[in-house]
Amino acid sequence: MPDNPPDLAARASELRRQGIVGVTIVWADNNGIPRSRTVPVAALEQVAERGVGVTTLLSVFNSHDSITFGHEGLSTPSGDVRLMPVMERLVALRGQPAFAWTIGQHVAADGTPWPYDQRSILARQVEAAAQRGLRFQAGWELEFVLSPADGRPLPTGPAYGPVALLSVDEFAADLLKDLEANGLRIGQLHAEYGPAQFELSLAPADPLRAADEQLLARQTVHAAARAHGLRASFAPLVTTTGVGNGWHLHTSVWRDGRNLLPGTGDHGLSPEGEGYLAGLLRELPALTALTAPSVPSSARLRPGYWSSAYAIWGLQNREAALRYIPGTPLLGADQANVELKPSDASANPYLALAAVIAAGLAGVEEKLSLPAPVQDNPGTWSEEQRAAAGVHRLPATPAEQAAALERSTLLQAALGPAAYGAFRAVRDADRAWAAERSAEEVVEAHLWKY
Repeated sequence: MPDNPPDLAARASELRRQGIVGVTIVWADNNGIPRSRTVPVAALEQVAERGVGVTTLLSVFNSHDSITFGHEGLSTPSGDVRLMPVMERLVALRGQPAFAWTIGQHVAADGTPWPYDQRSILARQVEAAAQRGLRFQAGWELEFVLSPADGRPLPTGPAYGPVALLSVDEFAADLLKDLEANGLRIGQLHAEYGPAQFELSLAPADPLRAADEQLLARQTVHAAARAHGLRASFAPLVTTTGVGNGWHLHTSVWRDGRNLLPGTGDHGLSPEGEGYLAGLLRELPALTALTAPSVPSSARLRPGYWSSAYAIWGLQNREAALRYIPGTPLLGADQANVELKPSDASANPYLALAAVIAAGLAGVEEKLSLPAPVQDNPGTWSEEQRAAAGVHRLPATPAEQAAALERSTLLQAALGPAAYGAFRAVRDADRAWAAERSAEEVVEAHLWKY
């Protein structure tokens, strides 16, 4: 069960003094969709100790709020678990002044661990790394598209330009205030490449905090957008032909306060840094099944869109699925990190990070080595050139993703048989749903899910 501070009465009293009437407890399901329960502040002490009852079947909701009974462990409507608030993450929401927010974990009805709880799965991987003397830092870049609630087109300027941000000036100002008040540190906010597309980058943190803050950042953006008559879409694709929204995941691995990625070996990597990156590269096809799992996700991974279509790594290559970003004399060697580009909002952030850590740890322990980096766009090469270089396409369909994950005993073990079974059942249900619809219908149906 999550650790909670002892001064619950004082905390609840302070919330009431601030005019807060409810606490929203949030988790992410197997589609990356945030789900929640809101409790009155008067019940906070009791809920912190006993949790809130929720159905076990929320673990087998598909992206369209239908329940699949395809996983044997959750194949009946019977069962209940407790949603426990992680009180150390409690924050009063500036953009929703009557509410506070916190993350939740699921435990069995008797308080014992529940194998489907994704946050606990990530915690196990963090602990496995700690036993080896390793810790991780992680942070996401969040791309999103803004649309006026009344349906009118949003005026935008040139990509990455200040005029584009000027079109949502009041929203941007409030968003920055809200993010800071909600305890979120960001590196930057800017207009992105696509029409009405914007991006903010979350500062790196330990994996559990990073995943928690990713969910809080979503809520903060949605609330700020609503306050200005806008809607925010984090969907992997907002049109069938556009660039789509990626949520690029940056990670680094540390020991004794030192970033292990940079070194004097090939490509500026240490042996352990090379092993970490090589572990990610080896598992990359299966990783995408967890980091970009929705039906529109695989359609977004197209050559030439900087979304990564091929299982390659490169040095500062934005077309590479794994982009190694070395430290510099200006920033310092410890700023080195690995960017995983095939990642988006449909990923459960806890499962995505758990899989990344498991893959990277295996690479470090097995002392894996890397092939030569690819510094070009393989999408412009012939099939013969790609074959000669050993460059392979990432899974291009949900079925190919599922097959890749089925072959990865490492990532299945990281999730555990119960959580893997539920995740697979949900993905199968989504795939069956999409098979009866056009690409345009699929994109439209996912537009406001995240």
